[in-house]
Amino acid sequence: MIRRSEVVPDPERWVLTEETVPESSPHDLMSERIRDLLLGWAARSQRIVKVGRNLAIRWDRQHPRLGVDPDVYLVEPPPPEGDAVRSLKLWKKGHVAPRLAVEIVSAQHPTKDYVVAPQKYAACGVEELWILDLLLEGPRAHGGPFRIQIWRRLSDASFAQVHAGEGPARSEFLQAWLHANQTSAGVSFDVSTIATGAERWLTPEEAERAAKEAARRES
Repeated sequence: MIRRSEVVPDPERWVLTEETVPESSPHDLMSERIRDLLLGWAARSQRIVKVGRNLAIRWDRQHPRLGVDPDVYLVEPPPPEGDAVRSLKLWKKGHVAPRLAVEIVSAQHPTKDYVVAPQKYAACGVEELWILDLLLEGPRAHGGPFRIQIWRRLSDASFAQVHAGEGPARSEFLQAWLHANQTSAGVSFDVSTIATGAERWLTPEEAERAAKEAARRES
């Protein structure tokens, strides 16, 4: 459990640079999939949100270079600038912390994703954090690695790890279940309404294909 007031930022390691860090192809594809699943959820639920990738989130006006840039994020309500926003500065009017942030563990820096990321998200006020390590690249410390971690802000404002292990894992924010499924091609990631995996969520592209296939069968 992490209390926001007790987090001590590292003024060197927590600085966000302007350079773009290359992502591996699996990392990039997984980020895109999660973003698309969230976009599909937003459309179905008619929520006014901003969903995207790699947006700088800065929360300390006195130290504006400190920040975090989630692989995927969901902000509700969206910032006034909409898609033109270049970073969330939480001291600005209309800029709020993401309700959901997702970190996909990197083989190059797994300890950062396991240890530093929860502290940063505790400090900036994120409501729910997923740390996904589908290939189990993370450290073995404290029982790891874990395919799915969920951290959540509790009623006392503390930030607690509420799931660490295999799925299914419950997302309170989405009111849904996260799954890491073994397939012949590796490990896939899915979200479903039911813990058993029933009512699996579709991306907008998958939903369009399913609708076309259903129409073809009826014709």
